[in-house]
Amino acid sequence: MDFVSPVLDVASRICNCVGHRADHLRRLPQNLKSLRTETEKLNNVYKDVKERVEREENLEKKRTHVLGGWMERVEAMEKEVNELLDRCDEEIQKKCLRIYCSKNCCAIYKLAKMVPEKMDAAAKLQSEGSNFQEVAVPLPSPHVIERPLEEKPVVGLDSPFHEVWKLLQDEQVGSIGIYGMGGVGKTTLLKKINNKFLQLGNDFDIVIWVVISRPTNLERVKEMILDRLDIPDDRWKGREEERKAQEIRRVLKTKKFVLLLDDIWEPLDLLGVGIPPLGDGNQSKIVFTTRSADVCGGMAAQKSIKVECLEKKEALSLFQAKVGEDTLNSHPDIPKLAEMVAKECKGLPLALIVIARAMASAKTPEEWERNLHKLRLYPKDVAGTENDLFSVLAFSYDSLPDAVTKSCFLYCSLFPEDNQIPSERLIQLWIGEGFLDEYDDIQEARNQGGEIIQMLKGACLLEAGTTPDSREEEYLKMHDVIRDMALWLACEKGKKKNKFVVKDGVGVIRAQEVEKWKDSQRISLWNNSNIEELRKPPHFPNIETVIGCSMTSTFPSGFFTNMSVIRVLDFSNHETLKLPTEIGNLNTLQYLNLSNTMIEYLPIELKNLKKLRFLILDWMFLLGPLPNQMVSSLSSLQLFSMKSLSSRLQKDEIMLLEELDQLEHINDISIMLTGIQSIQRLFESHKLRRSTTLLRLEGCRGVNQVQLSSPSCIKALILEKCYELEDVKIIHFEKQVVLSKFPNPQCRFNHLLSVRINRCKKLLNLNWLIHAPKLQSLLIENSQIIEKVIEDERSEGSENESGLSVFSRLIYLTLIHLPKLESIYGHALPFPSLREINVWNCPSLKMLPFDSSICMSKKLEKIVGQQEWWDGLEWEDQTVMHNLTPIFSTSLKQ
Repeated sequence: MDFVSPVLDVASRICNCVGHRADHLRRLPQNLKSLRTETEKLNNVYKDVKERVEREENLEKKRTHVLGGWMERVEAMEKEVNELLDRCDEEIQKKCLRIYCSKNCCAIYKLAKMVPEKMDAAAKLQSEGSNFQEVAVPLPSPHVIERPLEEKPVVGLDSPFHEVWKLLQDEQVGSIGIYGMGGVGKTTLLKKINNKFLQLGNDFDIVIWVVISRPTNLERVKEMILDRLDIPDDRWKGREEERKAQEIRRVLKTKKFVLLLDDIWEPLDLLGVGIPPLGDGNQSKIVFTTRSADVCGGMAAQKSIKVECLEKKEALSLFQAKVGEDTLNSHPDIPKLAEMVAKECKGLPLALIVIARAMASAKTPEEWERNLHKLRLYPKDVAGTENDLFSVLAFSYDSLPDAVTKSCFLYCSLFPEDNQIPSERLIQLWIGEGFLDEYDDIQEARNQGGEIIQMLKGACLLEAGTTPDSREEEYLKMHDVIRDMALWLACEKGKKKNKFVVKDGVGVIRAQEVEKWKDSQRISLWNNSNIEELRKPPHFPNIETVIGCSMTSTFPSGFFTNMSVIRVLDFSNHETLKLPTEIGNLNTLQYLNLSNTMIEYLPIELKNLKKLRFLILDWMFLLGPLPNQMVSSLSSLQLFSMKSLSSRLQKDEIMLLEELDQLEHINDISIMLTGIQSIQRLFESHKLRRSTTLLRLEGCRGVNQVQLSSPSCIKALILEKCYELEDVKIIHFEKQVVLSKFPNPQCRFNHLLSVRINRCKKLLNLNWLIHAPKLQSLLIENSQIIEKVIEDERSEGSENESGLSVFSRLIYLTLIHLPKLESIYGHALPFPSLREINVWNCPSLKMLPFDSSICMSKKLEKIVGQQEWWDGLEWEDQTVMHNLTPIFSTSLKQ
């Protein structure tokens, strides 16, 4: 019986196994149906998840690794299930008479066993797919994001681009400021720089682009940088601003970065934003654009680059590209007209683009001529100029700090296109208009006017003009498109067309047009712009300013009768002017300029101008004696200028000085004197001495010595045709100090900026200049015996009592026809401010007082003289000669 038990056990096991298999086989049809159902459900979940992923990927995100693995498993599962179903279908289709005896019994059993396993796996994958909270995460930012260039082709930016790119390779330069007027192409240049990093391989970890704009929003700036750095939201969103800055600093300290900041209007607190200091060895860079040179200084830019307007050829190329060949070729006359239109834009890219768009559909010469006429006379009427041009440029105006500065800027538009504006005259006009009335002292007002000019230049709303041969004064100019924008603003954005009236070279102005000026505030007539005779005096209830310069006919009678609020009359260079007596009735007048006119007599009625503060009578060569007590009757007069005296006036010099001495408020006098008694009278009066800012001594016969009082407020001293003058003496109050060697240190001319000496044939030297520490311009010509400008006295040192080196502020030095001049100064001086030196017909001058320090200065721009003189110069250091030779020129005719 022992063998029976094992047999029964085996038989039992066989029965169980067969039963288990039979169960699988029996349920196979239903399981296959269930598997298909579960697979379909899984496929639907897969599709839903995939759509979510695709949406996220379109938002520049990438799928998570977990989700990517799930999708791969689903796809593999789908393949395996399809194969399983196919094999099951194939086995079932086989027609076996006795399925349990079939040779495929084992195979179909294996398949039947796999079906429920796949069902469970499909259900599990469904559950996973339905529970995904996050299917994608943001893509890591590329190290550079391309910035599209709206305007192509990019014209005229190659030079500043290469300059900036070169600085970016310089390890010594960390921050670079790019500045220039609105619409000149600064943003386009910055985009080119950004995209260059994309084109070339570089070792910067990241390039960050942030637009600042106005008003500056530091919170927004931080968030843009945080987003760019891929810092997770939970580390900074909803946190205090300092925490955001800490996060930025934490990340950037580990990176070599380039930060590009576009359109900065005021200095930005980079440390407050979280930008780590440059120069810690990471060689990171910051480049920013601004309309203000002052912002470059405020941002401590190591290098500042100004983007200039396009040259004529480049401007035309850009304009033609925007107009299009189809329009340019539509008529043979259009290319020439296109040149004329492009010229009106004066190289400003934004203006060229806006005007070109307006002209792109103009296919006839007549359309071009009409638009050219509008552009010259009424630029706001050209399509696009108000919204796309003036409104953009006006942001610079809006950013000016106060109403006074804005008024001063708009006032500049009263000067014609391309006009060189004398800064001194401009400031005087501003004061006359009352813009600077908060300053009682005229010199303080002048200083403030100078600061406003620098502010406007820094904002690229004014530019340095071309300085004539006379070096005493700065000249300014205004870009034509900026001027058009200023006039548009002054006329309340074109709503009051005649609020500012400016006519330049228009010929005869008809009475009908004058009638339209009844609401005008300022009228400015230039260069042969003459008003025809009027039937009745016009009424100007709002007029505050009348400028009539270089006119060829006088004003019509009665023109000034009805001006109840007039403040400024400027008739300089009006050669045919006849001053009407009704001007004496303008009791609100504060500024009267009659310079360079042919007026022979001033009407006695001018005595009535009790509010007049400025009376300017320069270069009136025909002017006769002034009416008795006229000047002393001008009780509010602060500035009097008479830089030349006609022969008819010279005998009345002392009388004029006495009348000036009676004026309570006088504090700025520019005057020419011809006699020794007049000079003495001037310096005897404390009031006249402290008020005289320009003194011109001409033709002082019999005068071999001039005594100047110190301390002095004189800014400009002119000695001309004083043929017998040998020496200058200084009187310190009542103590006389002879200047045969050097003056007493107490004697000083701290205000003296300009000295001109001409035809003082016996003058020996100018030793007294050692105590003019702020001298900026020195011109000496036609002096026959002068051998040394300042004698060599090394024992006295080269510093004056103020601690400044001799000529340390000198900008212009001009020496002409000085046959015996051997020395400017006994030994080398640094000349840290010198910009230009002119030497002409000075054959004995063999050495210049320069040493190697002059090569270190980047101020010196030009040395002008005869080639023979230059070649004959002697140099202690040949390196100095080699370094200065490139800036030497022979521009004067020999």
